[in-house]
Amino acid sequence: MIGNWRALRFPARSGGTARRPAAPVTYALIALCSALFLVSPAAGLNPAYGTGEELVAAQRAYFHRWGVVPAQLFEGAPRSALTPLTALFVHGSWVHLLGNMLFLYVFGAMTEERIGRIRFTLFYLGCGCLALLGYAVANDGSTQSLVGASGAVSGVLGAFLFLFPGARVTSLLPFLLFLPLRFPAWVVLPFWAGVQWVAATRAGQGTGVAYLAHVVGFGLGFGCAWVCSGRPTRVKPAPAPAPEGENQP
Repeated sequence: MIGNWRALRFPARSGGTARRPAAPVTYALIALCSALFLVSPAAGLNPAYGTGEELVAAQRAYFHRWGVVPAQLFEGAPRSALTPLTALFVHGSWVHLLGNMLFLYVFGAMTEERIGRIRFTLFYLGCGCLALLGYAVANDGSTQSLVGASGAVSGVLGAFLFLFPGARVTSLLPFLLFLPLRFPAWVVLPFWAGVQWVAATRAGQGTGVAYLAHVVGFGLGFGCAWVCSGRPTRVKPAPAPAPEGENQP
C-alpha cells in the first residue's frame, strides 16, 4: 500500500484546522490487524514456528490457509468461501502491515466519523472482500495467496476523496528530495490511484503486490460514497438571540 506519496498526519479539513476524530472502529481494526500479525508466523517473533526453512514453510501454510488463492476460490470449498474476509486481517510483512495501517490511521478516522461506525464497518469489509474477489476473477488461474487489507484501505481512500476533496494532505515527493508538501486530496489521491492503475496494467503476478485490488477497492469506495452520502451537509447558522424584551417567534 505504500507508494510514492505517503500521508504523514491527519488531513486538515478545507479551511479548518486538523483535529483527531473519534473513530473507535478504525482504531479497533488497526489494533486487531496488528495483534494478529504479531502472533502469526509472518512477524517472525514467535519461536513456536521455528527459524529458517521451517519458518518459511509455516508462513506459506499460514498464507495459504487464511489468504485468497484465486485458483481454489471458485472450486466451491467451504473454507475458500470465507477467505476474502479472513485475508483482510492477514499481512505478509512488517512493511505490508505498517503501510496499510498508516493509510487507515490517516484517512479512516475522518471517513468513519462522517459515515458512522456501523456503516463504516460494513463499508470497510465490503470493499475489502470485493476488491479481493475482483483480483481473483481477473487472475483465476493464480495459485499465489493474496492477503492484506490493501483493498479495504483503498476503498477508504476513495470514499475520503469524495467526502473531503479539499482536505489538505501532507505528502512526500521523492523527486523533490522527499520534502513534505501539502496538497488537496483531489490532487494526491487521484495521482495515487493512477499510479496503482499503471502498475496493475504493467505488473505481472510475480510482483508480490496486487495493484488491481487497490484499483478495484478505490473505485468501489468512491462510488459507494457517491451513491450513499450525496452532497456534503451544510449546517445553517443558529439564529441571533432576540433583543431583551422581545418575544421569540
